[in-house]
Amino acid sequence: MTSEYFIVFLIVMFAIATIVFVVLYFVEAGYGLFFDRKWGPPIPNRVAWMCMEIPVFIEMLLLWYTSERRFEAVPLLFFLFFELHYFRRSLVFPWLIKGKSMMPAGIMAMGIVFNILNGYMQGEWLFHLAPEDMYQNQWLLSPQFVIGSFLFFIGMAINWHSDYIIRHLRKGNDNKHYLPSGGLFDYVTSASYFGEIIEWCGFAILTWSASGAVFAWWTFANLVPRANTVYHKYQKMFGSEVGNRKRVFPFIY
Repeated sequence: MTSEYFIVFLIVMFAIATIVFVVLYFVEAGYGLFFDRKWGPPIPNRVAWMCMEIPVFIEMLLLWYTSERRFEAVPLLFFLFFELHYFRRSLVFPWLIKGKSMMPAGIMAMGIVFNILNGYMQGEWLFHLAPEDMYQNQWLLSPQFVIGSFLFFIGMAINWHSDYIIRHLRKGNDNKHYLPSGGLFDYVTSASYFGEIIEWCGFAILTWSASGAVFAWWTFANLVPRANTVYHKYQKMFGSEVGNRKRVFPFIY
């Protein structure tokens, strides 16, 4: 894809994310706590998560491997950062899921489509379209890389720790729902979403790219309305136990 068409692609992706942001305040995506068969036949969560996430892991690998820049220090680090997240999400996280929860096939399919588009959006820019003199070794000392990397790994740590808390809410075959607590769950009801937003904002900064910024906007547009829905669900389920927690951003929203 030429640079001109790639810019159009980014604009379209940004516009779709904006529509998704608005729609998700009115429509519940029927997975997890809001599982709904109207979104398609149920698929075991482990299978659904692997099918959703592994395409972007493989796609990024191919885009990196076919690039003449693949062994340059900065693009290689970008690749490793990105793949670390999706290696865990596609090949580790699914096997940590407890119970026999399901995901509708429609939700899985939409996740697959987005991940394929996003993998192309990130990999095509970083390994093929970015100016050849942009990501040189001195980039590793730039404020963008240092600050962005810090945010990326802080966000990742929050996300992983929050997932750990959620996984250990239930004991044995218990199917009850519990209000998460501990870590950032003492401040927000969707701490794992907060971590993921911070993580991909960090990636946008450390790559200083429009493609990274569009991905960060997609993450925000998808997870902030979802966090709002979770917040109101928890208020109905747990009432005053929710206390002063915010939805996704501590002390703010």
